[in-house]
Amino acid sequence: MHAIGIDIGGTKIAGAVVDELGGIVRSARVPTPTDTTALEDAVVAMIGELAGGERPEAVGVAAAGFIDAAQSTVYYAPNIDWRNEPFREKLEARVGGTVVVENDANAAGWAEFRFGAGRMVSDMVMLTIGTGVGGAIVANDRLFRGGFGAGAELGHIRIVPGGVACGCGQHGCLEQYGSGRALLRMANEIADAGGIGQNLARAREEHGALDGTIVGGLIATEDPGAVAALRQLGRWLGEASASLSAVLDPQRFVFGGGVAVAGELLLAPIREAYVEHLPARGYHPEPDFVIAELVNDAGVVGAADLARVWVEEHA
Repeated sequence: MHAIGIDIGGTKIAGAVVDELGGIVRSARVPTPTDTTALEDAVVAMIGELAGGERPEAVGVAAAGFIDAAQSTVYYAPNIDWRNEPFREKLEARVGGTVVVENDANAAGWAEFRFGAGRMVSDMVMLTIGTGVGGAIVANDRLFRGGFGAGAELGHIRIVPGGVACGCGQHGCLEQYGSGRALLRMANEIADAGGIGQNLARAREEHGALDGTIVGGLIATEDPGAVAALRQLGRWLGEASASLSAVLDPQRFVFGGGVAVAGELLLAPIREAYVEHLPARGYHPEPDFVIAELVNDAGVVGAADLARVWVEEHA
């Protein structure tokens, strides 16, 4: 069965027909409308285009936010004006076939588990390091959603009591220490201090501000200041991973998102901090730490495969 996956992002909607092996058969992309009615219309039109005018058997839709355990209602979406939105019901009424709705980080994590860097393990944690920190958990070959469907919000585990204020309303969340936004804050602090931060300071003066492209470029050249900022970020991720291991005991940690393109420069400090904070080290098997493989296709591939799994399990 070929399934359709739709990934609703802040700036674009991506869609694809995905085969049983996670391969993309055909794809589509449009800008994300700001109006919710126009957004729904755009998703319906994309499904129709990808289905070639036929009734789709399985459609998976990935979006940022809290989704209920039935993969149906969007409790809350941070970038879309959805509050208790019955999105599955609306789409099924318009396109026919089976539709499932899933959190975007869960969809990406499932794709990596099935077809990417998480292959050959049964228990995996994925952390997506972008503007924020997304999370996905696979336990015993099953995607973990929690009792209400809003589990695996790993970016909002608290690692620094009373720390930096977070958009979720709390302080000290991992998202404020392990995200792309946190990397920029650390890079600016190193630039202010001088010394190894001189290239960061020079780039900031030339461009008016540091952004992800500038800092990423300096990391790629292994600039000491930029790498120092990345190591700070990696150590926070490693410390958080050790705490997650105490609860979940995964065989593999997968890191995705824009910051993960740094590869081993990111993984090295993660591993170092992990082993320093792992309970009962030396008496506890240690997991692998790897970079995600599917990159920009993970959302549509995971959404499509989750829809296919739902149809098969409910046939």
